Amino acid sequence: MKRIVLAAGLVLALAACQGENMSTRHLAPIPPATMALMASKGMSQNDPILMRAFKKESEIEVWKRGSNGRYALLKTYPMCRWSGQLGPKTREGDRQAPEGFYTVTPSQMNPNSQLYLSFNLGYPNEYDRAYGRTGSHLMVHGSCSSQGCFAMTDEAISEVYALAREAFASGQRGFQFQSYPFRMTAENLARHRLDPNIAFWRNLKEGSDYFEIAKDEPRVSVANQQYAFSGDASVMAAVAQKRQTDDQQVTALAANGVQPVKLVYADGGQHESFRQALYGDAGQGGSLAVDASARKRLGDISRPEALAAGPQEVVLTANRKPRGASAPMAYASQRSGAAPQAGTASEPAAQAVDSQGPSVFGRMRSFFGG
Repeated sequence: MKRIVLAAGLVLALAACQGENMSTRHLAPIPPATMALMASKGMSQNDPILMRAFKKESEIEVWKRGSNGRYALLKTYPMCRWSGQLGPKTREGDRQAPEGFYTVTPSQMNPNSQLYLSFNLGYPNEYDRAYGRTGSHLMVHGSCSSQGCFAMTDEAISEVYALAREAFASGQRGFQFQSYPFRMTAENLARHRLDPNIAFWRNLKEGSDYFEIAKDEPRVSVANQQYAFSGDASVMAAVAQKRQTDDQQVTALAANGVQPVKLVYADGGQHESFRQALYGDAGQGGSLAVDASARKRLGDISRPEALAAGPQEVVLTANRKPRGASAPMAYASQRSGAAPQAGTASEPAAQAVDSQGPSVFGRMRSFFGG
């Protein structure tokens, strides 16, 4: 009975923050299949949660904390849409989805979102404010539309929302949301070692390493304009050792020929399963026509033309310039639906690819100072 009263109070508190346009979708139960999955893993809907997002892989993980105090992975959800590039959000209107460590509380849940359901990440956090960063209403929400948010299908956000709702109703005061550019592996760090954001990403990796080792959330603070992580002393020692081992592996990978790259997105990405459903083999000489049934199933997709070919991987020289002047040209050929042939596209053609934003060639110039 106590839990029912608490849950009802949470619903009323959320409603008071959102106005009178009430719906009931925020009350949808956790699907039976997910309840069965929790049971098979020894989890309960009452257990606290934690979430991790990875832009490059376009995935959001939901973890559950057991009675032993350690988190275990419940489920990985594909992202339907995120916008911008790899890297942190810095200003209002830059279309960047945030990267960093955020806390989501009951007051940040929006049961009456115009994008089905949503919750606010709490950007800007203390770290963002230390750099004077601006932006508002950065969400995880339904509908495949993004202007700096992480978008899921309506079905997926309904499930994730229900998991958070039940954790809050059972006493969790806030859950940690960790947002990364990619999975923090030595290989990814080696490939992105010349990116201007690498120092920031290595800082994020400290928190990721703590979680990977302890399966518990790190305590997060900000000192000297950097994230500072603390926790169990033995875990912190293991984190330091892992950092040293991974640094050695990054050095070895670079020495063995792993080339530094820059991923250039037309405007963000989505999970490969959605891209294949929408476009098939687009970007590899296929048609850029959108599959009508997939489009209807996914709903409103923001800037679908920017998603078709996926990101362009540009190999960098030691001074962070693209290796080979034809890289953006080949990408323009892919975006136009032609089979890519290095050096055959013209600069005007590349500039005309995307009428709703800077061309890929223009983005390349902005990234590399051309």
